[in-house]
Amino acid sequence: MFEAVTSRQDFPKLEEDMLSWWDENNIPRKYRERNENSDKRWSFIDGPITANNPMGVHHAWGRSYKDLFLRFRNMQGYKQRFQNGFDGQGLWIEVEVEKELGFKSKLDIEAYGVGDFVELCKQRVDRFADIISEQSKRLAMWMDWDDSYHTKSDENNYTIWHFLKVCLEKGLLYEGTDVMPWCPRCSSGLSEHEIVTEGYREIVHPGLFVKFPILDRANESLLIWTTTPWTLTSNVAASVHPELMYVKVRQGEDKIYLAKSLVSVLQGEHEILEEMTGDALVGLRYSGPFDELEAQQGVEHRVIPWKEVAENEGTGIVHTAPGAGKEDFALGKEMDLAVIAPLDQFGVFIDGFGPLTGKSVFDVNEEIYDSLKSKGVFYNLERYTHRYPVCWRCGAELVFRLVDEWFISMDPIRESLKKITESIRWIPEFGMRRELDWLDNMDDWMISKKRYYGLALPIFKCENCGHFDVMGSEDELHERAVEGWDEFEGHSPHRPWVDTVKITCSECGSKVSRILEVGNPWLDAGIVPFSTLGYRHGSDAWKEWFPANWISESFPGQFRNWFYSLLTMSTVLENTEPFRAVFSYAMMRDDQGDEMHKSKGNAIWFEDAAERMGVDSMRWVYIRQRPEANLNFGVGVAD
Repeated sequence: MFEAVTSRQDFPKLEEDMLSWWDENNIPRKYRERNENSDKRWSFIDGPITANNPMGVHHAWGRSYKDLFLRFRNMQGYKQRFQNGFDGQGLWIEVEVEKELGFKSKLDIEAYGVGDFVELCKQRVDRFADIISEQSKRLAMWMDWDDSYHTKSDENNYTIWHFLKVCLEKGLLYEGTDVMPWCPRCSSGLSEHEIVTEGYREIVHPGLFVKFPILDRANESLLIWTTTPWTLTSNVAASVHPELMYVKVRQGEDKIYLAKSLVSVLQGEHEILEEMTGDALVGLRYSGPFDELEAQQGVEHRVIPWKEVAENEGTGIVHTAPGAGKEDFALGKEMDLAVIAPLDQFGVFIDGFGPLTGKSVFDVNEEIYDSLKSKGVFYNLERYTHRYPVCWRCGAELVFRLVDEWFISMDPIRESLKKITESIRWIPEFGMRRELDWLDNMDDWMISKKRYYGLALPIFKCENCGHFDVMGSEDELHERAVEGWDEFEGHSPHRPWVDTVKITCSECGSKVSRILEVGNPWLDAGIVPFSTLGYRHGSDAWKEWFPANWISESFPGQFRNWFYSLLTMSTVLENTEPFRAVFSYAMMRDDQGDEMHKSKGNAIWFEDAAERMGVDSMRWVYIRQRPEANLNFGVGVAD
């Protein structure tokens, strides 16, 4: 009467059969269209997945949440758009294409040809967008796959042009000089939120103690400590806390100054001769460790006050190099210090640094130690383990480098941003506190990168008078073009094609080229509530579907990335929230609770898990998880 049922079912095979039946009978399309005539709307904006590699199981977690909530609203009778998004511009794409081509630096890209390289980047994005679409279908994610948006699209790029034009009109856009985290391998700066989110790694560096001989005081020295010996070449000052207690100690014939709380760093016997506050040291002049270098000529080294000096690390006397440290640069502006910038874009010492010129910053430590020893100022060297910033795409250690970049000023919109953030429902509730904390402390947004594949910043700066114009659309660029439009027409607004266009400076009449920088990729993702709905064309769709009722992404990184860029761009354009509610979830770990990394061998690709355990089991594991807690995942967790 009943067919026998085997106890050894192949669940992934059953899923494949069901997916085939759905496809043959157009079930996903019929499902999406069931509420087409409903007068109720539920607007969802998809945080675009980067189309740069196949999906991992962590991607499937977030996409399962999205599918679940869209299905729930569909059952409630809401009309929805079911639009998926692909992120497809920026350094992460470039690095992978460079790996495929065996490139080592930007020079290889320029030798290969920027246009050909950019086309390969686009092709990679399209290839992995197709792969991810098929994987998402395997996950049983019912989106309108023929209507996916791409951040590399002309519409997305031109909508950002409009945003930047509004920034200019509101006085928010400016070019600034600052010391920024810099990747020598990628030859690109990294913005603050790129570093804070996932840009640190435990690294062992040298903990180097050096004596700075005090002028006019025989055998007396300041003792400083640094984990970046290369920055000693650019030292211009030594900072002390004016209220902290310092001591003068005798070691043999030497008399050394350091913080009282840190005398334990001294090697060997010593005798404390005198105590004083940091104020007593301010104004002392000393011999720098590399005064012989051409770059150091004319610099007077002196002790300055700085209340940020800590008393629990180093020596309490901070070696200060405004051209090689972000905090140092800010202090240098306050104290009117000389700025010595030692490195080129590849992390190589420039002219003026004697025997170090032409050498990589990562290859000079031993030479620096030998030089310090020959001058009698080398004190001690230890191994020091600490969290240090690395490039979050290629993994190279970062340096801090003085650069000219483009920024959006945050102070004029900070309070509006916070009010808008407070009007949004955050799930979990602590999300609002995290976002507000970030907004309170966020520096100006660095939006430029000295790279090739990405948003071509529509900024035309006149080399003659310094004035800059921003093109707010392709039409404005066409109207202003005095050269190169024919070569550009028909191409996407990317390098090198858009670089052929020249305009006339609106101030002095000179012929002006576009700056060569491309945009921060979070501009690409932050504009999607506008670009996907035809905002700049005044479309009815934008009025119908904006703001989104709901968005969802993992919270550890997106508070400082996608959520932040969405909020900033919507505040500038419309002074309103881009979404009414945000649902966030934590991080995925392996089944032992360790972070998943390809380099560690514990990352799990989506297809491997789908074939071994089936996506129904995966989705069950995902959905039963408390979203605010990290999920420990392995293919056996559903057994």
